[in-house]
Amino acid sequence: MTHNETNDLIQLLDLEEIEQNHYRATSPNEGWQRVYGGQVIGQALVAASRTVPDDRQAHSLHGYFLRPGDTTIPILYKVDRIRDGRSFTTRRVVAIQHGRAIFNMSISFQVPEPGMEHQFDMPEAPPPESLPDEQALREQWLAEYPELRGDWVNRERPIEVRPVDPVNIFRPEKRPPRQLCWMRCRDRLPDDGRLHQCVLAYLSDWSLLDTATLPHGVSFMQPDAQVASLDHAMWFHHPFRADEWLLYAQDSPSASGARGLNRGLIYTRDGRLVASAAQEGLIRIRH
Repeated sequence: MTHNETNDLIQLLDLEEIEQNHYRATSPNEGWQRVYGGQVIGQALVAASRTVPDDRQAHSLHGYFLRPGDTTIPILYKVDRIRDGRSFTTRRVVAIQHGRAIFNMSISFQVPEPGMEHQFDMPEAPPPESLPDEQALREQWLAEYPELRGDWVNRERPIEVRPVDPVNIFRPEKRPPRQLCWMRCRDRLPDDGRLHQCVLAYLSDWSLLDTATLPHGVSFMQPDAQVASLDHAMWFHHPFRADEWLLYAQDSPSASGARGLNRGLIYTRDGRLVASAAQEGLIRIRH
């Protein structure tokens, strides 16, 4: 049986075609002031995929967050068919609200073909079954801060995240800019490779930006902290299932100019590198 939360995620990524190359999407009301960045990335990838032949899979995407998304109104995704080649197909997607662009992304698709292969080895990590769920951890931490409790904590989410070395977002401590976590969709997804790519794009934004805040003991929960994604890029290397455990190895090589750079490598349980991500985010403390 599939939980309602997983159905909600599938519906969130199932855009309505309102005209050729134009798609409409909605956002869940989860108590956030703006649209979750992973949602916009995933939906933009869905919109682009709808205009590409079935024999091609996305191999890279590069997006920029331009304005905060409004959770109270639909988002319009407009797809530009930039190029259709024999091996590669390129699309550009613009997400629009209130008549203005809030996000744009370029996506490249490729016909699968063999070639040379190598990869970094997966870092050692305890099995996900031995680690607590992030949602349970936040519930535990909130016992000290009942005034911060809200629906966003109690709501069951379609994604399951199990950090290897959890960071208390209500009481962060300074630590090296590296983190590992296991992640997956909580329930079985349809056997659609493109859907699994879109779900992974949704997942990839969940904790990546936080990596740059670790050396500074800063949390997005602080009232004086302004933390937001500026851009996001992904590369897909091999097929995978987003409903099976994936290890997300993240690091932040640099922070400067009120921005932090973050990188992530995503592995299957058997150690295969299936995707990579990179993101720069705004990290600003308002004095």
